[in-house]
Amino acid sequence: MRDLTAGMLPDLSCDFVESTGDRLLDARIMDLAQSVSGVEDQCLLAEMISTAVGMARGKAEHVDFKLANRALKEMKHASEVFQPYRARRKVALFGSARTRPEEKEYQTGVEFSRRMLEEGFMTITGAGPGIMAAGNEGATREHSFGLNINLPFEASANEFIIGDPKCIDFNYFFTRKLAFVKEADAGVGMPGGVGTMDEVFEALTLIQTGKATLYPIVCLDAPGGTYWKAWNQFVEEHLYRLGMISESDFSLYKVTDDVEEAVAEITNFYRNFHSYRYVGDRLVIRLQMALSEEAMKSLNQNFGAMLKSGEIEQRGALEEEVNEPDLAELPRIVLRHRRRDFGLLREFINTINEAEVDS
Repeated sequence: MRDLTAGMLPDLSCDFVESTGDRLLDARIMDLAQSVSGVEDQCLLAEMISTAVGMARGKAEHVDFKLANRALKEMKHASEVFQPYRARRKVALFGSARTRPEEKEYQTGVEFSRRMLEEGFMTITGAGPGIMAAGNEGATREHSFGLNINLPFEASANEFIIGDPKCIDFNYFFTRKLAFVKEADAGVGMPGGVGTMDEVFEALTLIQTGKATLYPIVCLDAPGGTYWKAWNQFVEEHLYRLGMISESDFSLYKVTDDVEEAVAEITNFYRNFHSYRYVGDRLVIRLQMALSEEAMKSLNQNFGAMLKSGEIEQRGALEEEVNEPDLAELPRIVLRHRRRDFGLLREFINTINEAEVDS
């Protein structure tokens, strides 16, 4: 499952479906939703239809109705393109469209995406020139995606992804950014302009606030580069010193000018950690291997600040996870999470990956 907010349980009662104000029409919409074959959540389908009817009949202007329709179509197409590759890990690569192939930043981008392919990761880029082209070149056409934004001053996607079925055209930046964050298992920013800053801060904001699933973020310079070092100095001196972020927020990203260090930051995150989801107020972390009793004691001693109540326990799958049978055999760590300080959650996952496993 690729749930952006890490798996809230679906409401199957249909109580949440908003009325159109016409009971007869509501009944017809529900009948229509229930008559469509192959739909897992017919209540959600009914609500989407009701929402569209509400926009068409309500106070929304025609231009807003058109925007909502096009955005939904873009999200649908992106979901269909990514669906066959959901089982593979992916890294989103951001950076300047103006970087030339002879520059060391471009060459670093090629090397990084090539190394991630060797580690089994696909690469997602913005499909444009510069760093984006470097990412597609290093990962190769077969193992990369291009999320192309339609701009009047850029004619087409780069030569390494253009024409590929995995190259998706977007009219809106917000639907494109949603695909970047939703489909990636890691994010890497290389030197770039306003767009790169926007994409890196977007990912950090969503992860810091728990609105997107936590994953590694790396700020990667070419060897000897100072772009991200200067950026990090700004974060330290202005955001942290003035109390606008927490100390643990620095655990949400890593600044480096070493490709191998960047690769290790991502691959080590998935050394034992597999994935997580929420079941009510319980955070369920799936592992590759169970932890030892001593490791569990250490987690409870050192990470009590994460808990709303109770203790951190190790167990099998919860009944509510029945809709993910492929993950049923993985061991779990379960805790009642406070749903805040996601930098601390990142430190918790780091500790899990370094902890002694049950022999």
